[in-house]
Amino acid sequence: MDELEPLERRKLPAPPKLKDLIGPSFILLGLGLGSGEIILWPYLSANYGLGIIWAAVLGITFQFFLNMEIERYTIATGESIFVGLARKFGKFSPVWFITCTFIPWIWPGIAASSATVIAASLGLSYSRYMGVAILIIIGVLLSSGNIVYKTQEQIQKAIILIGVPFIFFLTLYFTKSDGWQALFKGIIGVGEGYKFLPKDIPIATFLGALAYAGAGGTLNLAQSLYAKEKGYGMGFYSSKLTNILNKKAKYSDLEGFKFDQTPKNILSFNLWWKRINIEHGIVFWITGALTILMLSLFSYSTVYGTQNIERGINFVLLQALFLKNNISPFFSTIFLLMIGIMLFGTQFSVLGSTSRIMSENLVVYSQSKFKINNLPRYFFFFVWLQILAGIFIFLSGFSEPLKLVTTGAVLNALSMFVYSAMVLITNRSLLPAKLKTGLVRTMVIICAFVFYGLFSIYTIYQYLAS
Repeated sequence: MDELEPLERRKLPAPPKLKDLIGPSFILLGLGLGSGEIILWPYLSANYGLGIIWAAVLGITFQFFLNMEIERYTIATGESIFVGLARKFGKFSPVWFITCTFIPWIWPGIAASSATVIAASLGLSYSRYMGVAILIIIGVLLSSGNIVYKTQEQIQKAIILIGVPFIFFLTLYFTKSDGWQALFKGIIGVGEGYKFLPKDIPIATFLGALAYAGAGGTLNLAQSLYAKEKGYGMGFYSSKLTNILNKKAKYSDLEGFKFDQTPKNILSFNLWWKRINIEHGIVFWITGALTILMLSLFSYSTVYGTQNIERGINFVLLQALFLKNNISPFFSTIFLLMIGIMLFGTQFSVLGSTSRIMSENLVVYSQSKFKINNLPRYFFFFVWLQILAGIFIFLSGFSEPLKLVTTGAVLNALSMFVYSAMVLITNRSLLPAKLKTGLVRTMVIICAFVFYGLFSIYTIYQYLAS
C-alpha cells in the first residue's frame, strides 16, 4: 500500500436541514430488505414462531451503532472509513475488505429469490435463467446512471416508500390478538415451548439472520461511501463516483480533510452528528426494525404450522396462496410482484455497494498501480465480475435461494466480527479527542463484537464437528 497523504485542513461546512440529509440510509435499509427482512427472519418465524425475534431487534440495534461509528469517521475527515482503516492497519485492511466482500456476496441468493417470486407471480416455474436475466438487467442499470449514488438512492426510495406500507397494511389486516401477543413475548425471548432459541434451530441460519438484521456484512461499511458522496460533514469536499461513460467527470480525491478544533467547529460537528443520528435512526433503525417485525408477524399469522414451509423460500409462495384463498388471486399476484421487486432492489444495491467497496479498496491498496481517476472503471469491472460469477454459480446448478443467502450471511457475520473491532480502534485512535467514540457507544460496539464472535465461533465449531 502506498503512503497515504496527511489530511488537508479546510473549513467545516454548516449542517443543512434534516430533510436535506435523508438519502444514504434508504440505500442501507434497501440492502437489508431482501436478505434479513424478507427472507431469513420471516422464514425462521414461519418455522419456529416469534420467540426468536428478540435477536432481530438486537441485531439491527447493533448495526445502528456500528453504522454511526462508520459515519463518524467520514463526517470528521471527509474520507471513507476504508482509508481510515488502511491508515491504522496498513496493507491488511484493503486486502481483507476486498476478499471478505467478494467471497460472501458473489452468491446470488437474493437474485434467485427474486426470480422465484416473480416467476410465481407470472404463473411460471422458476428457472436459473431468470436469475441470470435479473443479474444482467441490474448490470445494465448500474452502468447507465450518470451518478451511481443518485441512481441507487432514487430506486431504493421508490421501492421502500411503496413496498413497506403495503406490507404493513397486510400485516395489520390479517394479524389477530394471539399473533400480537406472540410478537411482544418474542421481543423478550419467550417462544412457544422455549426461551430465546429453540433446540432444533440451525445455528448457521440463525447467525445469518442475525448478520442480516439490517444490511449485514461489509455492506454496512458502504454507509461511509454514501455519506461521503451525500456531502456529510467534511465529505462536502469529496467528488462523486460517475458513470464510466462520463468523460468529463473526474474522481480525484482519496485522502480527506480536517478542521480546526475550535468551540464553534465542535458545536457545528455536534449538530451534524445529532441530525445524522436522527436521519439514520428514523430511516434505518426504526423503519428497519418495524419492517422485520411486521414481515415476521405476517409470516407467523399466515403460514406458521403449515406443512412444507421448511423448504427454502417456499413460505413466501404459501403466503401468496393464503392471500389468494382469503382475498383474491389478483391480490396474491400483487403481493408476489411487490416482494419480487423489493428483492430485485436489494440485489441491485448489493451489487452497487460491493463494487463500490472493492474499487475503493483497490485504490487504497496501491494508488501508484490503481489510479484514483480510474475509480469508475474499477467500479464497473467489479460489477460485471460479480455478475459473471453469479451467472457461473447459477449455471453450475447451485441455485436454491435459501442456501445461497445463508452461505453469504454466515461469511458476512464473520466479517462483522472482525471489522466492528477495527472501526472502533480506528475512531478511538485517529480522531481528535472531542470527536472520538464515547464510552456508551464504545461499550455497545464491544458487545456487538463479542456477540458476533461467539456465534461465529460456535457455527464454525458445529461445521467442523459435523
